[in-house]
Amino acid sequence: MSDSSLSASAHGVEPEQRELEHYLRLGMVLIDKPRGPTSHQVSAWVKGIAGLNKAGHSGTLDPNVSGVLPIVFGDATRALDVLLEGTKEYVAVLRLHGNSQRGKIEKVFKEFIGDIYQTPPVRAAVKRELRIRKIHSLDILEVDGRNVLFRVECDPGTYIRTLCTDIGEVLGVGGHMLELRRTRSGHFHESQLYRLHELKDAFEIYKETGDESIIRKLVMPMEKLFDDLPRITVKDSAVDAVCHGANLALPGVVRVEGMAKKGSLVALFTQKGEAIGLGIAKKRSKDMISGEKGVAVDIKRIFMAPGTYPKLWKRKT
Repeated sequence: MSDSSLSASAHGVEPEQRELEHYLRLGMVLIDKPRGPTSHQVSAWVKGIAGLNKAGHSGTLDPNVSGVLPIVFGDATRALDVLLEGTKEYVAVLRLHGNSQRGKIEKVFKEFIGDIYQTPPVRAAVKRELRIRKIHSLDILEVDGRNVLFRVECDPGTYIRTLCTDIGEVLGVGGHMLELRRTRSGHFHESQLYRLHELKDAFEIYKETGDESIIRKLVMPMEKLFDDLPRITVKDSAVDAVCHGANLALPGVVRVEGMAKKGSLVALFTQKGEAIGLGIAKKRSKDMISGEKGVAVDIKRIFMAPGTYPKLWKRKT
């Protein structure tokens, strides 16, 4: 099916074209969290600036840590756990407690790539039990005396403070984390960030002039959360059934983008690009566009309210 026929759907509205109130209720913003406030405080400030009843953040950053803090609004908070699953990237400064040669530092850093064991620090708000996390990459950017600037890509839930302490111990000189900034959360990068005052200015301009354009530049539709998941486009006639909890049958699939594997998490969208929900693929991508009987996706989470699309299905008697 061509892109033109997809956009010709008689129902729904493209996410970017939603009325502002609806746009915000299904929106998100990437905030450059400053050092000082807690992640919860920043989320509360954003909620107040936007005049919303609900907002939530993904991946708590300590007060003295800056960087990427995704904040979702209203009904979009139901999709927060998708963000929590993505890998994270940080730039940090390790302060060694004694002198160590560059070659030895590089050798020890390589030893921490792969699966590592960590116990959360005492100040962490989680149960202190041994856990396994994966370090995907660990690159030294600069060594200046006892300060080591490095970049790390890791599993969610990895404690960089603990990583710094462990590296210092293996080096035999001790060490601690001096500074930390999150540069990526999932597929969201620090190049996409906005500061709190920019968001505040956008809403003040809207109040004074009615100009929504800056708000729409800073706030993005919740659909952006799912950009790195396989995408299943659903026929209009099947949308409401899915919203009522029915699994997506093969005849309801319009097209599949991305490499869905049996058992993988996939995102469901309307032909206008609206997020319907998430589910587990029961078929491979190439086997979903068949028109045969059977289930394409086992539905796990619904974001779209029932009745948004007309009821074009019948209950089995």
